[in-house]
Amino acid sequence: MLPTPATSQQAKSPSNSIRSSNSASNSSSVLVASSDHTGLSGDGDHTVPRCLHLEQLLVNDTESEIIKKFKAVISWKITRAYEKTSQLKRRKLQMPTCGICSLTLHRPFVCLQCSFSGCWKDGHVIQHLEEKEHGFCVDSASGAIFCIACDDFIHHGKMNAIYTKIIIVAEENHTHFQVGKKPREHYKPWIPDQEALSLLEYADPVSCQGRRGLLNLGQTCYLNVVLQAFIHNPLLRNYFLSDSHNHKLCKIKDCVCCEMDKLFAEIYSANTAPYGPISLLASTWRVSSELSGYAQQDAHEFFISALNQIHTTSRGSTNVSCNCIIHSTFSGQLQSDVKCGRCDNITSTVDPLLDISIELKGKGIDGSQNSLAACLRRYTHPEKLGSNEYSCSKCGTDSHEATKRLSIRKLPPVLCFQLKRFEHNTTDKSAARKIDTPIRFPAVINMLEFTTVAAGMGELGGSGDGPKDLGPQTMYDYDLFAVINHEGQLNNGHYTNFARYCDEWYRFDDDKVYPSTLQNCLNSMAYMCFYVKRHLDYKPYQRPSYALKRETEAVREREREKELEKEKEAARMREVEDALLATV
Repeated sequence: MLPTPATSQQAKSPSNSIRSSNSASNSSSVLVASSDHTGLSGDGDHTVPRCLHLEQLLVNDTESEIIKKFKAVISWKITRAYEKTSQLKRRKLQMPTCGICSLTLHRPFVCLQCSFSGCWKDGHVIQHLEEKEHGFCVDSASGAIFCIACDDFIHHGKMNAIYTKIIIVAEENHTHFQVGKKPREHYKPWIPDQEALSLLEYADPVSCQGRRGLLNLGQTCYLNVVLQAFIHNPLLRNYFLSDSHNHKLCKIKDCVCCEMDKLFAEIYSANTAPYGPISLLASTWRVSSELSGYAQQDAHEFFISALNQIHTTSRGSTNVSCNCIIHSTFSGQLQSDVKCGRCDNITSTVDPLLDISIELKGKGIDGSQNSLAACLRRYTHPEKLGSNEYSCSKCGTDSHEATKRLSIRKLPPVLCFQLKRFEHNTTDKSAARKIDTPIRFPAVINMLEFTTVAAGMGELGGSGDGPKDLGPQTMYDYDLFAVINHEGQLNNGHYTNFARYCDEWYRFDDDKVYPSTLQNCLNSMAYMCFYVKRHLDYKPYQRPSYALKRETEAVREREREKELEKEKEAARMREVEDALLATV
């Protein structure tokens, strides 16, 4: 990865990293420019510095060559990313090279005022800008623009909008649906109509800072870290803040959804004092007796228990094909394929998936070299079954070996990984220990190679090339948004967590909230990692469910009003008849 544009000193250092601003929950990142030559730029609710050097250049030339070059660079990068999925096109692609050291560049920095491309690591692109007196270069991968006068990466709303538009158009042109021949539905930004504007005109603005500590109610740090992961989950946040579950109207006893609704209302309020989730803890104790009391508990166990409780009390909860908020957010499918070693018969089984628990160590693997990707490769790697572990339904014998392989058949919108740091001895429980192996995990992970379609599970043990058209690589990208850490030992540890809010990272330690960085998060001793899909799946050419729900509720409301009018009219007629009878 490339350097993070946080300060001028960091911009000069080639050892830092740039984060892509394209995510499901945060559509833009704030890149701060030098304070010597900046103005203020309004971008939504954020007011950030902008580079006056670029601003002046764009004002003087409306048909700026810089914009044309910027569009060409981003278009080339995104088109090349999609063409990489084709083996034939991949052979024909030529990689750009640095204009000074001739190094092959997989992520080139391109000068916006000439055709030069160079490497950032050795500072050759900055050397070019200084020698040729050119002002700007762009990172082809993220669209981040570097200003040589500001000596920093800069933020510009117009250029960010151009970058987003190019990305969306490229994705629309290269994405094909698995069923049907219709092209991808074009993206349409939400523009408030007259009715929405009239409602917003009289609405009172509410502070939504979303960074609030949670009080420790007696060794409840395990609960606090999971709740913080829920709070910063963009899908759960949108669900509860849109009043999809109103605790004032719900009549379910010990409803955990009601407690979550209260929690989100408290966190996204103007109050910044630490909040104590007392009623949520009490409801959890009443529903899950194994978690009751003030003893230390496992955060993953509470996570699974909380998912079950929210699912049970959610609207639309069913035992089959459930579309509640939990299954809509966390539910995926795990496929297990077993290949008979004698007749090559393949038996496939599909199981539901809410999270993935990963072993930290594999045979012959150095623990110091562990990474999340390596753990996932071991998780999905074929393994030999013993002669008595599998009985083939085709050849009817169980005295031969078989091969088993796991793959993810359906990816969920939110992926949760549990790293198994606690080892328990089945014979001696007192021999349980914690595994302190450092695990490297990325800010962005691509899950394509771990899916059933990419592994070619129809031919277990074959090349694993799978279908020719796997779709764009970016459709399998996941962005990190929360990490749960465990500090200390098995019986006297403490849970903390990192979470992302508005593209900024914070560390939560019960009631204390500290500003942090992505690098600190990636260097932490992770126990659970939460990733959200960068591009959410949708059903094309269909009205969204919330619009249909709103229309249905409006029809029901009109019907109720008509019934009330009829009742009022009937009551008035009865009063008239009673008055006439009294007169007679």
